[in-house]
Order: sequence, then structure tokens, then C-alpha cells
Amino acid sequence: MFNFGVVYNKKMKTLSILGSTGSIGTQTLEIVKNNPNEFKVAGLTANTNIDLLKKQIDEFKPEAVAIMDKEKADLLKEQVNIEVYSGIEGVVRISVLDNADTVVNSLVGSIGVRPTVEAIRKGKNIALANKETLVTAGSVVMEEVKKNNADLMPIDSEHSAIFQCVNGEDIIDVNKIIITASGGPFKSNSKEQMENVTAKDALNHPTWNMGNKITIDSATLMNKGFEVIEAHWLYGIKYDKIEVVVHPQSIIHSLVEFKDNSVIAQLGLPSMKLPIQYALSYPKRLKLNMKKLNLLEVKNLSFEEPNLDLFSCLRYAYDAGNLGGTMPAVLNAANEIAVEAFLNNKIKFMDIPRIIKESMDSHKIINNPDLNTILKIDKDTKENTKKEIDKL
Repeated sequence: MFNFGVVYNKKMKTLSILGSTGSIGTQTLEIVKNNPNEFKVAGLTANTNIDLLKKQIDEFKPEAVAIMDKEKADLLKEQVNIEVYSGIEGVVRISVLDNADTVVNSLVGSIGVRPTVEAIRKGKNIALANKETLVTAGSVVMEEVKKNNADLMPIDSEHSAIFQCVNGEDIIDVNKIIITASGGPFKSNSKEQMENVTAKDALNHPTWNMGNKITIDSATLMNKGFEVIEAHWLYGIKYDKIEVVVHPQSIIHSLVEFKDNSVIAQLGLPSMKLPIQYALSYPKRLKLNMKKLNLLEVKNLSFEEPNLDLFSCLRYAYDAGNLGGTMPAVLNAANEIAVEAFLNNKIKFMDIPRIIKESMDSHKIINNPDLNTILKIDKDTKENTKKEIDKL
């Protein structure tokens, strides 16, 4: 499950933040700013937003940064007096900086897999917001965590909640894990209504403020499917002991039921700052300046089963997890391309699960894949999915 090592007991932690200009990255830097005696920054990476990255460099003084876009990297080199790397190789270099002990991975997509693995191999601890890392390569990542005695803490409201519920308990005493889902903006829609939703509709999440890709994943419930697969790897729990329950208020972030029928839950207002800060500060808890949960203001807490006929992405995630091998990588890769196509108005919302299912049905599973095999399957699936979408 987790290793609780020396790094998480240090007074000052030095971070490399992958994806520093995105939602999780900017909130992480707010936490760093508010806790100058706890955290400092060694490295930052961004995709294309060099204007914001330049401001972050000026404020947090990293020793090096990386930009995925090479042309943008060349432009930034003219503006700063630190090392500026580019492409995925540059991101990997930031993930293994000698002076960083903790890597915050808030990249979007399977691009986050390799920097995570390379960082673990270099003895870094991981604060993981990139769901695709464990979905795509969970077996490889957790084996590397074990081999290198690394700490891997989830930056995710649900998995942070689960960790807080099981911390100090024996995992063999767990009956089941219950992951809560807001249900997204379409939980009450009919199938006919779902056929005509737009990207603007899907990006209007009722309770959470997130990046575009994860917001669409939340609307399809694929995000919850990813969390099911993550839970399997993080906690060593079989899929039939992982349950998803729709909880529209997003106050209870997840629950754990134990063999004596006791159920422990973690509650809080919907904000990513708490799980980010807890992942970074563990085993300490730091003061967090945000609105507190007032139970007297909570009108009701409701729960319902997810509609797997309407939100079939969640069912496909369970299927992929149970099938194992390279199938979760196919699930993730097809989803990445389908979501991108939907955001670019190339396909309809309900085409997303259909495209994923077709990719899964056509894939011949490779069991016990190594990292290179997983990355090749990821690349091939993305290319094939794009070709199928172009035919539409």
C-alpha cells in the first residue's frame, strides 16, 4: 500500500511540480506560498503557458523548468537565467532533480506515467494527482514504489479521504471501500437529453472547479472509474470490494467499511486544497485558510446508485480493471482521444463511451506488461482511435 518514509518527516520539503500552470499546480504553489517554512520549489513544468510560468519563476525561484512546447521553451530561455528544458525529456529531467525530494505530478493524461516512474527510481517521493499513472501502469508503478521504498500520496479528494480513513488500520480488516461521486451535471438526464449535450454543458460541473479534461471525465463518470482502478492499486483491494455511490453534495469524500460493520468517512467542503496540502504535509497537518464545513448549513446528504446504462464508462473501467494486463491502458488512451475530440466538437458526448468500448473490444490483452509495452499500447491505441474518429 504505502510506505511511510523519512522524507515525510522532514521539516522542509523541496518540490518539483509537474504541471505548475494548471489547476492543481497553481493551488499547490499557493500552499507553498502560505507555508514558507514547510516547502520550497526546485523545479516546475508547463505545457505552453510561459507567461504564467515566468511569473512563477520570478516568485518561487526554481533552479530549472521545462516546457513541453519546444518553441515556447526557446522563447522562455531568452527571459530567464535558469535552465529551461523542453519536451517529455525535459519534464523527466525536472522529475529527477537532485535537490527535489518530492515530485508533485499534476500532469494530464498518460504523459504523466514516465516522469512518475523515473522519479520513483531516483528515490523521490510522489504526490500524485495524475490519475492516468496508476490507471495505465499501476502494476509497474506500485512495484517500483515497493522496490525503491518510496512514499506515494494521492492528491485526490476521494483517495485522500480513503487514506485518512484507513490510516492506522489493518487493510485486511476492510470489508469494502465506498467512493463517492457527485454524479456530474447530467445525473438526472434522460438518454435522449444526453445525446445533445455540448462541451459547454459538460464543463459546467455542479460542485467542483477542475481542468477541462477531468471535468468531462467527471461528466461521463470515467473519472470515477479511474478512481476505482487507482483504489485497487493504492490499497490492494479487489474490485468487488470497491463501490461507487452518487453523492451530489460532495461533502462526504469517501468511506471505508470494516469487517465489524463500522463505517468511517471523511467530510469536507469540495476543495482540492485540503487533499493537496495533506499529501504534501503528511504526517503533519497544517493550518489551511479556507471556509470550514458547518454541518448546520448542510441541508441534506443524499446517496444513490450510479446509472451504469447511461454512464457506461464506469462499467467499462470495472471491466478493464478486472481484465487487467494492458486493457486499462487501452481504456485510458481511447478516453483521452475521445474526450479531446468531444472538446473540439468532433464527436458527440455519447460517442465517448462508444469509442472506448470499440477500442477495448478490438484489443488483445497482454498480461504482465512492462513499462515499454504499456507505453507502446498507449501510443498505438491513441493513433488508432484518432483514425476511427477521423472516419466519422
